[in-house]
Amino acid sequence: MRDISFYKKGGKFIFGMVHCKALPGTAFFEDDMEKIKDLAVSDAINLEKAGVDAIIVENMGDDPFSEKLDIPQIAALAAISQKVSENVKIPLGIDAAMNDYEAAISIAKAVGADFVRIPVFVDTVEFTGGIIEPCARKAMILRKNLSAENIKILSDIQVKHSHMLLSHISIEDSAMAAQTCGADGIIVTGTYIGKETPIEIIQKVKKVTDIPIIVGSGFKKENAKSQLEIADGAIVGSSIKEGGIFKNPVSYELTKELIDICKS
Repeated sequence: MRDISFYKKGGKFIFGMVHCKALPGTAFFEDDMEKIKDLAVSDAINLEKAGVDAIIVENMGDDPFSEKLDIPQIAALAAISQKVSENVKIPLGIDAAMNDYEAAISIAKAVGADFVRIPVFVDTVEFTGGIIEPCARKAMILRKNLSAENIKILSDIQVKHSHMLLSHISIEDSAMAAQTCGADGIIVTGTYIGKETPIEIIQKVKKVTDIPIIVGSGFKKENAKSQLEIADGAIVGSSIKEGGIFKNPVSYELTKELIDICKS
C-alpha cells in the first residue's frame, strides 16, 4: 500500500486521470496493447512528476460503454494498471466504467491499488447503455470477502452521462445515502465529461455529509480556487490534456500549472 495520508489530513488533494485507449474487445481497439500500456505509463509519470496526489486508471476509450466490462477488457485494464503501479509511487485508483464494481475492486486488490471509483453506488440511473441499479451492498460485501477493506470506495452521486430514474431524489438524499452505505468519499460532477461541476451542488453536498467531497468534472485552473474553497479535492482529466481533448496525452506543463494554483 502507498502513503494515502494526504486523504486523512483535511487538506486539499488532486487526482489525475489516466484515460486508457480503447481496450481489446471494444469497438475502437487498435490491436496494440503495448502502445496502450506505454501511453498509460507515460501519462501516469507526467501526472506524478507534476505533483498530483493520486492517479486513477480508467478505460475511458471503450465507447460505447456498457455497465459491465467484458473479460478481455478486465484482463487488459488489470495489465495496464499493474504496469502503471510499477512505475509510480503515489496512490493508485481503478475506475471500471460504467459501473463494474466487481472488476474495479478485484483489479485494485490484484495490483495493490488504494481506492476505486464507483459511478453508480446508491442511485438508479439511465444512460446510453440502459438502466443501472445501485450496487452499494454488493460492493461492500465483495470488498469484505476479498479482505480488501483497506481499498477506499469513492462514490459518484447522480453521475454525469446519466439521468436519474427517480427524479424526486435530491442530491442531498444521494449524498447521505452514499455515506450511510459506506462510501469513503463522494464525487460530484457536471452533466458530462469536461462540464463544470456547479458550485451549488458542491455546497449542498458539503452541508449534509462529513466525508471528503471531490469535484469530478470540469475542474480547471480558472475555477480551481473557487471550487476548492468548498470541496476537499478534485479529479482532473480533460483540462490537462493537450488541446483540452481527453483522448490526447497528459500535458506535464498544463498539469504543473494547475497543481501550482491548487497548492498556492
